[in-house]
Amino acid sequence: MIDEFAKEYLHDDLRRIREALVWKLDGLSEYDIRRPLTSTGTNLLGLVKHSATWEARYFGEVFGRPFPEPLPRWDDKAASGTDLWVAEDETREQMIGLYRRVWEHADATIDELAIDAPGHVPWWPRPNVTLFDILVHMLTETNRHAGHADILREQLDGAVGVEQRRGMQEYDAAYWANHRAKVELAARAADRTSI
Repeated sequence: MIDEFAKEYLHDDLRRIREALVWKLDGLSEYDIRRPLTSTGTNLLGLVKHSATWEARYFGEVFGRPFPEPLPRWDDKAASGTDLWVAEDETREQMIGLYRRVWEHADATIDELAIDAPGHVPWWPRPNVTLFDILVHMLTETNRHAGHADILREQLDGAVGVEQRRGMQEYDAAYWANHRAKVELAARAADRTSI
C-alpha cells in the first residue's frame, strides 16, 4: 500500500515539474529560447532537450525498455553535450514533441513496473537500482533544471514559478528596483571589504 502511494506521489510531482519546464518557453521568441544565458551556454530549449534525452534513458534502457526513437549513446564522446543545446534545424515543436513522447514512454514504465523493480544504470558507480531510485533521481534532476529555467526566464521577462503566471510582473519596475537595492545594500553591509 505505501509503495503504490509513494510511486504515485513521486510520479505526480514529476508530471507537474515537467509541465513547469515546458511552459518556460511560452511566449518567447526562437532566439530567446535558444540563446545562451550563462557563461556555460545554458539555454531554455536546451534544458528541455537535455531533460527529454536523459528521462528517455533513465526510464528506458535502465529498465530494458529502450525509448523507440534514436538517441545518441550515453558513452558516445562525439555526442557529449549535444543534448544541452538545439541546432537551428531543430524546432521548438520538435523538442516539446520529443519530450512529451518521452513522458508517455516513461509514464508507461512507471505505471507497469513495481516501485522495487530492478534496473541497471551502467554510467553510475553503483549501477544496480530500483524504480524508486530512478523516480527520486529524475524528480530531483527535473526540479533542478526547472530551477535553472526559472532563473533564465526571469532574466528575460520576469516570469517565474512552477505554475504558468507572471509572478514578478505583479509588481511594477520601481518595486523591484527598490527591492533589489535593499538586497544589494544588505550584501554590501555584510561584506565590509566591498565598501
